[in-house]
Amino acid sequence: MEQVLLTVHDPGQPCVHTTATVTVHFVSNHARCPQASGLESLAPLVRSVEETPSPIPSTIRGTIPTWINGSFLRNGPGKFEFGKDRYNHWFDGMALMHQFHICEGNVTYNSRFLQSDSYVCNSEKNRIVVSEFGTLAMPDPCKNIFARFFSRFQIPKATDNAGVNFVKYKGDFYASTETNYMRRIDPQSLETKEKVDWSQYIAVNSATAHPHYDREGATYNMGNSYSKSGFFYNIIRVPPPEEKAATEDSADLTGAKVICSIRAAEPRKPSYYHSFVMSENYIVFIEQPLKMDLMKLMYTGMESEVMYRAAPMLTLHQINAFEDSGFLVMDMCCADDGEVIGDFTLGNLRRDSGEEMDKFYNSLCRNLPRRYILPLTVDEQTPLDQDLVTLRNYTATAKKTKQGEVYMTHEELHSDELLQYGGLEFPQINYHHYNGRPYRYFYSCGFGHVFSDSLLKMDIHTKELKVWRYPGLYPSEPVFVASPNATEEDDGVVLSVIITPRKEKSSFLLVLDAKTFTELGRAEVPVNIPYGTHGVFNKMS
Repeated sequence: MEQVLLTVHDPGQPCVHTTATVTVHFVSNHARCPQASGLESLAPLVRSVEETPSPIPSTIRGTIPTWINGSFLRNGPGKFEFGKDRYNHWFDGMALMHQFHICEGNVTYNSRFLQSDSYVCNSEKNRIVVSEFGTLAMPDPCKNIFARFFSRFQIPKATDNAGVNFVKYKGDFYASTETNYMRRIDPQSLETKEKVDWSQYIAVNSATAHPHYDREGATYNMGNSYSKSGFFYNIIRVPPPEEKAATEDSADLTGAKVICSIRAAEPRKPSYYHSFVMSENYIVFIEQPLKMDLMKLMYTGMESEVMYRAAPMLTLHQINAFEDSGFLVMDMCCADDGEVIGDFTLGNLRRDSGEEMDKFYNSLCRNLPRRYILPLTVDEQTPLDQDLVTLRNYTATAKKTKQGEVYMTHEELHSDELLQYGGLEFPQINYHHYNGRPYRYFYSCGFGHVFSDSLLKMDIHTKELKVWRYPGLYPSEPVFVASPNATEEDDGVVLSVIITPRKEKSSFLLVLDAKTFTELGRAEVPVNIPYGTHGVFNKMS
C-alpha cells in the first residue's frame, strides 16, 4: 500500500490537503535489469586533472562533417582535493569547463577551471575552506579555539562552484549549479566572468541548472524560496535579449520575474527537483517522490484546478512534453527511489574492480523512460473511474478518482531490449525544433555500469533501439546538432565525449550520424578528461 499526499493550489484560495490510499503492484526497475559481474574500477574517471587553458589540436580519425561550426561545451567536476583535504562526494569536485571547437572538419580542445570563489579560496589556503554538497569545510586551524568552536555552528554559505551545466540567459552563457549563484563565462575562451546572485533580481534562494527556452528567446526556470509564510517552488521567466544588450559585456537578468509560486505540500520537507517539463503552453512540476502539480503557463501563471497523482517515483531528467487533442503527453526518465543521489560518494566510485564494484552497481536503482498522459479538460461532468485517455496507440491511463483529482498510470517507453543496457539517463532530443512538440527520437546514455557505458537512440514510435557501445569506453551525455538543410527530425549528428580509462591520455570527441547511429569520425586529444555532467553545443555563424 502506498499513501499519496498531494496539494491543490488555487490562487486566492486556502491551501487544501487531501490524502488517498491506493494499492500499487509493480516490479521495480532494479529487479527487471540484469545483475552485473566483473565490472572494472572507475577510479580513473574521478581523479583530479590539470587544465588545458590554450587550445591544442586533435588527431582526426574518420571524417568530421565540415558543416559543423561551433563549440561543444562540457561541464563537470575536475579537482577532488586541496592539499591534504579530500572531497567526499562526486558532486563536490571543482568545476572544470571543456571546449571542443569544431570548424571545417578540424577540432581543437581546451579546458579551464571555473574561477569561482570556492576554487580561488581553496587554492589560496591549499585546503577546503568552502563547504560543498557532500563535504563540510573544517574550521581554520589558525583560528583560536573559541573561533573554531563557534564556526561549527554556522550555516554553510551557498557555493558558487557551478559544475553542473551551461545555461543561457539573454544571449549570455553561464556556468550553473543548483544554488543561487551562477558564473557568467566567455564561451570561446572559457574565461570566468562575474558572479551572479539570483536573489539580487528576484525573490528566490536557488535555481535549477536545466532551464527551458521558448521560440521567442525567453528562458524559463524554477527556483525555491522560503520565509515565515512557508516554502515555495517558483517558476521564473527571463525575457529575450534586447538589441542594445548585445554590445554590453556584463550580466543582465533585468526583467526576470516569478510568474507562478507553488506552496510546498510539507513546508518543512520540501521536495528535491533537478529539472522540469515544458510544452508549448504548459509547465509540469513534479513534487517528488509522490506528488505531481500541473499549472497552465500561457504567460499568466495560472495553476490547473485539477490535481494529478501517480505512483511514487523519482525523475531527474525529463525527455519532452507536448500537447495532443486535449491531452498533455509527458515523457521522462524515472527511478523507483532517490537513494542514488547520496550513493555517488568518491569512495563508492573508486571501489576496486570485481566483487566490490559489482556489489555497488547491483545495489543502485535503474532509470527507465516512462510516458504519462494528463487529460486537460477534466471538469465536474467528467465521469469517475473511467480511463480518460482516448488517444490511439497509447497504454498510459488517467482516471478521475474524485472531484478535482486524476490518478495516472504510465506507459513503458521502451522494449525489454533496453534492460540489458542497464536502463538509461541523460536524455536529449532535437531541442530547437521539437521541444514541447510531438517528436519521435531521443538520445541518451545506457548504464551497464555505474557511469554510462553506451550511447542509445530510441524510436518512441516503435520502441526500437540503436546502440553505440564498446568495452572500456565511457561516453558523456549525447548532444544532437541538426544539419543545415535538415528535412527530418534526425538529420544531423550526435556529439559525445568518450573517456578511455584503460588508456592514458586518449580521450576523444565522438561524432555519430544521428540517423544511422554509426560513427562518422572522432577527434582524439592527448589529455585525461574526468567523467562530467552536462553540456551544450554553441553554434557559430
